[in-house]
Amino acid sequence: MKEKGKAVGQSDAIRMILEFQDALNEEFKNPEVSPLPDRYRINFEGLEFFAPDTNYVVKAKFERTPEALPFLMPTTTGEKSEESVYGIAHFDLNGKTHQLEVYQNKELMLQDKYREYLFLPFTDHTNGEETYTGGRYIDLSIPAGDIIVIDFNKAYNPYCAYNKKYSCPIVPSVNALDTKILAGVKAFKQKP
Repeated sequence: MKEKGKAVGQSDAIRMILEFQDALNEEFKNPEVSPLPDRYRINFEGLEFFAPDTNYVVKAKFERTPEALPFLMPTTTGEKSEESVYGIAHFDLNGKTHQLEVYQNKELMLQDKYREYLFLPFTDHTNGEETYTGGRYIDLSIPAGDIIVIDFNKAYNPYCAYNKKYSCPIVPSVNALDTKILAGVKAFKQKP
């Protein structure tokens, strides 16, 4: 048994990444919840991922921003999503120091299911090549302390990467990483 609070080992981390990938593929195969149009879902075998890499699991110093005012984040359909900057994550990756804003949606936080939910959209140097042009997202939870773990292996594409009917938040320019994130979901190649 693992002790509470004990660090997750590398094999556990890889197992958790593979479980995330399997769950995402199952979601995409399920006609009830899949963002894929039927013509793509019928022959869907699985999303393409970068190989799991624990170098892309970072412990970031998390600076909360309780004074941040809500703002309207643009979406791909022209709608706006009311968000607040909940905090700023500071971390080192690929030999550089980075920071990313982490958001909390004003409507979602009122629901029990999403009370602890945080949203991390980002772009990086793989966009338009190995990954979706518009960037990717990571789901996080409010951490207990001032450290937040960001697992870029769990980066996924917005639904609008698969189907234009979805309204997806556009990644703010402040969340553009000056590096390649070779982890998470790759660009979707449609196979009708």
